[in-house]
Amino acid sequence: MAAEQQVQLTDLEPIQLQEVKKQLDQELDHLTTSYQQLKQAQAKFRSCLSDLGELTPSAKGKEVLVPLTSSLYVPGRLADTEMVVVDIGTGYYVRKKRSEAREHYTAKSASIQGNLETLQNTIERKQENVQTVMQVLQMKLQGGRGGGGGK
Repeated sequence: MAAEQQVQLTDLEPIQLQEVKKQLDQELDHLTTSYQQLKQAQAKFRSCLSDLGELTPSAKGKEVLVPLTSSLYVPGRLADTEMVVVDIGTGYYVRKKRSEAREHYTAKSASIQGNLETLQNTIERKQENVQTVMQVLQMKLQGGRGGGGGK
């Protein structure tokens, strides 16, 4: 069984430190992109909750735009304000009562919030790692401990 080996940053040559930093930067970019996508999804669920709040019995018969695709809408009228169609993911839609739809979107938004918090913590740790690598690299390049240029 192979044991996991740890390498001290100060033992690495400047070129190796630059590669570590490059890898950390790539991971940080990916995590940041994922964070932004989750924020967009959460905003979408919150928008759905807001729309449900506007769907009252007095809205029956109101003219609305009905999406046929992401960019094509047709005019329509609200016939039923109690039942709604909910996108549950991967192209599946379910008919639900307004209260059930509200619960669905609230749960989705809360789940995403938990993921956002976890991701934020991971991003902060990666940023700290990048700073540490940069400090060690600067120390090496300035001829500190471990002998300068690496050749």
